[in-house]
This record gives sequence, C-alpha cells and structure tokens, in this order.
Amino acid sequence: MIKQISIEKVHLALGATDLRKSIDGLALIVEHVLKMDPFSTHLFAFCNKRQNLIKILVWDNNGFWIHYKRLESGYFKWPQKGSSASVSISERQFRWLLDGLDIDQDKAHKPSYERVLI
Repeated sequence: MIKQISIEKVHLALGATDLRKSIDGLALIVEHVLKMDPFSTHLFAFCNKRQNLIKILVWDNNGFWIHYKRLESGYFKWPQKGSSASVSISERQFRWLLDGLDIDQDKAHKPSYERVLI
C-alpha cells in the first residue's frame, strides 16, 4: 500500500506541458523553468494542451513519485499562463482542480484565523 505523502505546497506549471516527458524531463522543467527545487516537499503539477491530462511530480525521501490522471470526458480548469511560469495553490484548491472546479471558489467558506474562546 502506498503511504500518503505529506504535501507542503502545490505548484502548477502554467500553460501546456509536453506530457511525453517523464521524471527527469519534468524535474528539469521544475529546476530551470519554474526556478524551484524538485527535491523539495512540494508537489509540481503539469497539464497538457487539451487540459484532459495531468502529471504530478513529487519527491519522497529517496525517489520521485510521478502520478498521472487522464479524464475520460471533460477537462481540468487549468489556470492560463500569465506573467509567471507557475502559480502556488493550497492543497484544498488542488482538490477542487482535480474535481473539475476552478481554483478560486468565491462561495467556499474562508479559513477562520480567530482563536478566541468565549
């Protein structure tokens, strides 16, 4: 059984990525294009042009995991490429993305930072 990997941050590579690339190619994109450390505890996600495939790269102690998801119908609401090569999102937003929702959910409950008991 695969243990659950703890995720510190999630980074989406904006725009389309050639998903014929495997671990080494994606790690090079993380290092040279996104200017991040592929050996960090961060999760790096990539999407194809049709937005129906996602590859996820994550380092786990002594090796890389690569996860792959193909939608049989529909597409991921992948953010468009802007001035930066990537965007950092929360794990909650990433779950929304995988479920076919936008990463910005205006009607979602906002986190509460109040720590006062009455």
